[in-house]
Amino acid sequence: MRRTISIVCLFLAVTFLLPMAFAQDGDEGQYVILSAQYGTGRRHVDVTNRLRELARGDRRFRMGNSTFGVDPDPGVVKTLRIYAQGPDGRERMFEYREGSTVDGAVFRGWGAGNWGNGGWSGNWEGHRWEGHNGGGDAGQFVILNAQYGTPRSHVDVTARLKELARTDQRFRMGNSTFGVDPDHGVVKTLRIFARGPNGQTQVFEYREGSTVDGSQFRGWGSGNWGNERWDGRWETHP
Repeated sequence: MRRTISIVCLFLAVTFLLPMAFAQDGDEGQYVILSAQYGTGRRHVDVTNRLRELARGDRRFRMGNSTFGVDPDPGVVKTLRIYAQGPDGRERMFEYREGSTVDGAVFRGWGAGNWGNGGWSGNWEGHRWEGHNGGGDAGQFVILNAQYGTPRSHVDVTARLKELARTDQRFRMGNSTFGVDPDHGVVKTLRIFARGPNGQTQVFEYREGSTVDGSQFRGWGSGNWGNERWDGRWETHP
């Protein structure tokens, strides 16, 4: 009898507590969404409610006109801009180019949909870049250099990375992104070398085809980095 009761209790715990744990794990982001707008600077529409529906179904999704059921500016590449409030109470803007993947992990309560109930400044430009209310370029690491390729054959892509950073906070990368294939037939890697708060050099490695997120790098969108001499080493400093 006791064994039966124990099994029942275990079943109930797994049934009710485990899903709660997973839900909590996926909704612990730092930023609370205020509004979501889709389009261009001249023509954009509010898609907050549609984003809430998508968030309840998926933590990650690829987006475009068909996702939101509207093309607010035909013939032009659109952008999804999610405006959110950070832990410091300041507004920040997250930008996703049409066709890219949105990952809700950074947003608090993403799957629950308990957000988007007001508070947005109404400014399409938002406060993403440095100088706009201290927004989204306050990462801890300062980029020194970026190399793309393999240990035996790699090229400096710092200048190209700056161009990409000015356009997108997140982007998916590969040979076409940098316009070069430094080692044919081999999977390449992007290595971003940066200086941390303690002054030590750290390497951030992104396998070909993966997504780069610039939020952890200071001055990402402004491009005010990568101006120091680099020793060209593929490996990190000892």
